[in-house]
Amino acid sequence: MAVLEVKNIKKNFGKTVVLKGISFSLDKGDVLSIIGSSGSGKTTLFRCLNFLETADCGTISVADKVIFDGDSSANLTDEQIRENRLHFGLVFQNFNLFPQYTALENVCLAPRLQARERPDYKANHRAILAEIEAHGRELLDQVGLSAKYDSYPCQLSGGQQQRVAIARALALDPEILFFDEPTSALDPELTGEILRVIRQLAEKKMTMVIVTHEMQFAREVSDRVIFMDDGLIVEQGTPEEVLVNPQNERTKAFLARVATP
Repeated sequence: MAVLEVKNIKKNFGKTVVLKGISFSLDKGDVLSIIGSSGSGKTTLFRCLNFLETADCGTISVADKVIFDGDSSANLTDEQIRENRLHFGLVFQNFNLFPQYTALENVCLAPRLQARERPDYKANHRAILAEIEAHGRELLDQVGLSAKYDSYPCQLSGGQQQRVAIARALALDPEILFFDEPTSALDPELTGEILRVIRQLAEKKMTMVIVTHEMQFAREVSDRVIFMDDGLIVEQGTPEEVLVNPQNERTKAFLARVATP
């Protein structure tokens, strides 16, 4: 069953055409890796899918519900955009943690704000907040940070900060988890701990879209791989088809470059 369907997404910045008609689908519980050179359009696609940019045309559907239609969604209200984003958990390159909050507070912040909209919040706020905190602790345990609940971002390594960011993205129980090159801001020795967490999520059948430059990781963790070049999907298929036995000459040239020391 397709949980995400993307059809004919296009995006221009002025006269620069960045996305030229992107279409793909993602089944529930699958992991999709998006690869390609810098400037290929993969990060712009990521931003359009998460309403950080507005596509010029096309449609985006989650669980058969259209949440973006280029013909009618150009003027979505802020409230509608926030509602659409609830389908997704986002993990960025540079962590984006709030420095004034502890790891646990960073994870619990969005659920606490969302809980205030519940009709029973005033009467049951203590129990609700306790439940949110307990869930936050479980998520930090899940990413291996049970000893860091009360640590501030400045007291954490880059890898630990990124794991807090992953726990935060999971806190609202998103249908799809998006990663934008989650290891690119890390030293090589810290990359492994993030990849381990993502592998664990994949084993639990978390639906994920990962923009990555880690080819071996994409091969190991993905159910499908998309190779983008010049704003287009040039090739897509299983990791074996795209990364091991590519058919398109542009895919072959890209893989040869990234495999070169």
